[in-house]
Amino acid sequence: MEWSRANNLTLNQAKSVAVIFRDNRKRRCTHSPSPLQGIARVTSLKVLGVTLSVRLSVTAHGDDVIGSCARFMYAISVLRSHGMEASALQQVFRAVVVSKLTYATPAWWGFITSVHTFEDLCNLVDDELFSKIKTSSNHILHALLPPPSIASQNYGLRQRAHAFQLPERSTHLSGCNFLMRMLYKNSY
Repeated sequence: MEWSRANNLTLNQAKSVAVIFRDNRKRRCTHSPSPLQGIARVTSLKVLGVTLSVRLSVTAHGDDVIGSCARFMYAISVLRSHGMEASALQQVFRAVVVSKLTYATPAWWGFITSVHTFEDLCNLVDDELFSKIKTSSNHILHALLPPPSIASQNYGLRQRAHAFQLPERSTHLSGCNFLMRMLYKNSY
């Protein structure tokens, strides 16, 4: 506050907050400076649309972006249900979702600690869904699973991700559907 007065700057205390950023890698205990009178101290700060926490984490920013994109995707599905053409939907997607995901990436991308590729994310979702299908007889897709494999029950073979018979893949297209992919995944 003294600096702002010395430089003839007016500080609006109602719109100002203080944050003390700390590096996660430095474990030593440092004392925080005393709070500024009339200015609230916060644990995260949103600057130009990017949320940073005191530990220089962008987790909150990622959560905000993902939540926002989920709402945009719902809006796009409503547009599709009202008959919007696919090319127009793609333009809306690029203009809204892709721009939201890539906004200010130079500012926050370097703070990401673990990055999954799109393929990794798809595999995680596939594995979770297949696990639910296998374990829940009430799941709508459970009835489409092939019968259990006799060989895996009677012989001491190595464990597979499932105990179902492997159906024949007659065409490339049949090998692309979800259940076929999951049944053949890690089966050999």
